Amino acid sequence: MDVGVPKEVKDQEFRVGLTPGSVRSLQEQGHQVYLEAGAGLGAGFSDADYLLAGATIVPDPESAWNRELVIKVKEPLAQEYPLLQKGQLLFTYLHLAASRELTEQLLTSGVTAIAYESVEVKVGDRIVLPLLTPMSVIAGRLSIQFGARFLERQQGGRGVLLGGIPGVRPGQVVILGGGVVGTEAARIAVGMGAKVTIIEVSLDRLAYLETLFGSRVELLYSTSHHIAEVVPQADLLIGAVLVPNRRPPLLVKRSLVQKMRPGSVLVDVAVDQGGCIETLHPTSHTNPVYIDEGVVHYGVPNMPGAVPWTATQALNNSTLPYILKLAKLGASALEADPSLAKGLNVQDHRIVHPTVQEVFPELVA
Repeated sequence: MDVGVPKEVKDQEFRVGLTPGSVRSLQEQGHQVYLEAGAGLGAGFSDADYLLAGATIVPDPESAWNRELVIKVKEPLAQEYPLLQKGQLLFTYLHLAASRELTEQLLTSGVTAIAYESVEVKVGDRIVLPLLTPMSVIAGRLSIQFGARFLERQQGGRGVLLGGIPGVRPGQVVILGGGVVGTEAARIAVGMGAKVTIIEVSLDRLAYLETLFGSRVELLYSTSHHIAEVVPQADLLIGAVLVPNRRPPLLVKRSLVQKMRPGSVLVDVAVDQGGCIETLHPTSHTNPVYIDEGVVHYGVPNMPGAVPWTATQALNNSTLPYILKLAKLGASALEADPSLAKGLNVQDHRIVHPTVQEVFPELVA
């Protein structure tokens, strides 16, 4: 099968859909990869690296998109909509619940769109999102790294050192959600010496977090009372709420943000799904923050793009087995692999994923 890898066009998105190692794996199985020139440079991979792996370097986006299977990292943007083709397989992050426009474009094109974040694997009684997890780990860790930066006075923050020093209290980090993102955020915040609170709705998850962190992290059950109690105390508030394929609930309203100290920082990792903080909207790596109600808001939806060398490899470690199946079997891979089938969002001008159908019932035929 011919596989296309376009260069990402989202603001400062330096990840790439395939590493040279992944290209070699596809080439060894008889597939041909067409990679847009320069697509891997931001992640540390030169065109020469891809040529050695067996890829064909093409000069423009059209030449990469005009393939049976297209592998990306982020969702298609407006300039890429005309390149979508009927019957084409598109494998990438989509987050359709946050974008009616993209959903409509996928429907109009007739493309078969499979979303990384929707692929599911059942492990015992748990549902695991294997293609979302590696980026959630990275985003969770980066949320503290970025939060600490924007707490600096020169960046508009309060001038708080998260770890404090002897004689001066550490910064207070409040994390909404104790899933993968929240756990990784807490891991880094604790390592920096911050005072950390996690608010989580699952009692089982709270019990697990206690075994992980012990008394180093305050664990609270998620209620409006607890949220209203701890958010105003936060120097750094992390939104880490995930509801697969849906917009997360709005947990922090403007009236609560108004109670936070000037120069406090908000980082909502779920902003690509709509976010859980009323005053926060998507930003970009070029312009990552803005001030609202005196509070610094960080809403970059592609946070792992800041560490593309790490993130590209981590993503490919998870996506490659599915990519090999799609390249070998085409759309039939969806029938052969139930986990991959869970990722199918749009096919043949129809919304297929039940959750996306619920978000956009008016678009369901």
